[in-house]
Amino acid sequence: MALHQRAGQSAQPDDLINIAQLTSAYYVYEPDPRNARQKVSFGTSGHRGSALKRSFNEAHILAIAQAICAYRQEQGIEGPILVGKDTHALSEAAYLTALDVFLGNGLQVHVQTEHGYTPTPAISQAIIQYNRQHQQQCDGVVITPSHNPPEDGGFKYNPPHGGPADNDATKVIQKYANALLSSGLAGVNTCESEDVLEHPKLIFCDWRHDYIEGLSSVVDMQAIQAANLKIGIDAMGGAGALYWQEIAERYQLTLDIHNAHVDPAFAFMHLDKDGRIRMDCSSAQAMAGLLGYQKQYDLAAGNDPDYDRHGIVTPTHGLMNPNHYLAVAIDYLCKNRPWGADTAIGKTLVSSAIIDKVVADNGRQLLEMPVGFKWFAAGLAEGRIGFAGEESAGATLLDKQGETWTTDKDGMVMVLLAAEILAKTGSNPSQYYDSLCGQHGTSYYGRVDSPSTAAQNKAFADIRAYKIKLSEFAGEAVEQISTKAAGNDAQFGGIKVTTANGWFAARPSGTEPVYKIYAESFNSKEHLEQIISEAQQWVSELLSKD
Repeated sequence: MALHQRAGQSAQPDDLINIAQLTSAYYVYEPDPRNARQKVSFGTSGHRGSALKRSFNEAHILAIAQAICAYRQEQGIEGPILVGKDTHALSEAAYLTALDVFLGNGLQVHVQTEHGYTPTPAISQAIIQYNRQHQQQCDGVVITPSHNPPEDGGFKYNPPHGGPADNDATKVIQKYANALLSSGLAGVNTCESEDVLEHPKLIFCDWRHDYIEGLSSVVDMQAIQAANLKIGIDAMGGAGALYWQEIAERYQLTLDIHNAHVDPAFAFMHLDKDGRIRMDCSSAQAMAGLLGYQKQYDLAAGNDPDYDRHGIVTPTHGLMNPNHYLAVAIDYLCKNRPWGADTAIGKTLVSSAIIDKVVADNGRQLLEMPVGFKWFAAGLAEGRIGFAGEESAGATLLDKQGETWTTDKDGMVMVLLAAEILAKTGSNPSQYYDSLCGQHGTSYYGRVDSPSTAAQNKAFADIRAYKIKLSEFAGEAVEQISTKAAGNDAQFGGIKVTTANGWFAARPSGTEPVYKIYAESFNSKEHLEQIISEAQQWVSELLSKD
């Protein structure tokens, strides 16, 4: 996709959303349950939509929250439900709606003190810590659309393992919620005239303090402090801005924190590659502000609004490709954490194959999973997976003793791990990656989005590897064709083709009329372009056969 002419430029008044109009639409607009685009739909990580498009409105949250109450009852989850929110405008409105339903159903609800913002990893850690200490299990909700534009809202459910809910859970919740929408919300319980903000079953918790105090168990904070690194942080006006301020004070770190104020219009952002405001910390265009300061710091980084993603910036190379940093983190951790020999490394099947080489070189088992962090949650909870990462800049890891830290992505820990790597090795993560390329070869990786129809996207689910006849691709013999992830044998809703020195994978977007093609070559940039070009043509022909 070609860059928008204003990509990387500062947002202007005309780029900003009308917050009052958006919030009004949340309460006034009613979704049509007969319209597929206005129904509840859980993708790789929760339900997302916009009030202006009638896909994220009060009715949706009333229905989803009530469905979660029913699901909890079915599963015998009797502890409290933990509720966090990020700084998107619709997150505030959905937060009050969710409290209304959860409290109206008699649940004890835990929230951050003073109704503050809560990063996704802090909710995950709080669920894990609570369940270690109590017989009655708790679960949680994070209200966030992640890095999506300011007009969007999102609602994620995390069961008692603390990570994203799996397909079995989300299918049940989605079905319940849509049935409630179709019935005009009959059966949804709320607090009626009671004040949800002062409800006796509303319990305030200082998750921020607990999370920050626990950081030294997962990252060598003393080494970072001793190295006296100068670190720049783009807080992106997100849920973890106060966390970074308190981390700097608690561990005596030299942090310059940019964009720490909350602005639901995100007016401080630079426009993403398509000319829209999007808080994507893995996008060089969205991160243009911080990149302008990169030479001033030993290390710089950004996090998206719910802090489950990370963007690593070095003075020598700028913004790192997320795949590159995953490879660095895995190699470093394998060499510097006393995890058991049977502790595996997890990656998504569209992440760089250099990770495969690094994992093999360190004598570890690789678990290649479908896209979506939910596929790693159980393994992280059980301590079977030491590190799990995905190509879209999300990852987490076990603590230094091999115990579960979070089972959801943790952008703050990944930034601090980058600082530990620099402090302990003397090389920033980009320089470390260069050394891995010298050892394993240079990777050329890319992703393109191709327009598609709903029918074409649906057709991906019917593709089966054994039906595909393809012997040669991009000048090399085809070694493997797969529609299942090797790590758990689950269908991933797309297709992956592998040759000796390259591969591509194609899968539909769960939220947009596009399908995504991921590709990699260990030969050259020209070979990568050939793989992408041939993949686009081949996939288009494959989808048109039906």
